[in-house]
Amino acid sequence: MSDQILEVNARAERGTGASRRLRAAGKIPAVVYGGGKQTVPIEIDRKAVLDLLKKSGTENAVFLLKLAGTGQERHTMIRELDIDPVSRQIRHIDFQRVVMTEKVRVQVHVELAGTAEGVKNEGGIVDFVTREVEVECLPGDIPRHLTADVSGLHVGQHIEAKDLALPPGVVLLADAGRVIAAVTHSRLAVEEEAPAETLIEAESAEPEVIRRGKGEAEEA
Repeated sequence: MSDQILEVNARAERGTGASRRLRAAGKIPAVVYGGGKQTVPIEIDRKAVLDLLKKSGTENAVFLLKLAGTGQERHTMIRELDIDPVSRQIRHIDFQRVVMTEKVRVQVHVELAGTAEGVKNEGGIVDFVTREVEVECLPGDIPRHLTADVSGLHVGQHIEAKDLALPPGVVLLADAGRVIAAVTHSRLAVEEEAPAETLIEAESAEPEVIRRGKGEAEEA
């Protein structure tokens, strides 16, 4: 795995006002924490971060942070992105230090592959139940995603977490029996299969005939 290198600068000022000025200048305030060391406030170029995030194609990318003007560098992962709800711009980033020889726990996205038999030939639909699972591995072995092949599923069948193909060195931490995807009847098919109400045909039930005696008929 090639390093995603990001140059950062130490952040002297802290607080709301200072962070606002940084963002106005095209910078993002951030911190680096963990690894048994103190939290360090930094600032990074917004465009550089966005370019690397697009290039990495995953939320679990490992970044090599290099402190400008020094020989200091450290591998990190993004643990929290503070996103502005209106502008959708990144307001703050939390980086966590990682050691490339020590395992980490991360959530990895699941993608579905193939078209299920139950969809092609049985009128079913795929219910995508679990879209990410937790795994443990070395930082350099984190997969971009895990794939669940649903092509062999018929209506009423499903794939569980234990059925996912894991790359070497990756261990599943999620419940092995957790359903990832299932093929079920579509709503329309269920309605069509519902039994119609039993109708009582008029001719099957003869009307009741009240027979009167001779005397009763005469009185009538």
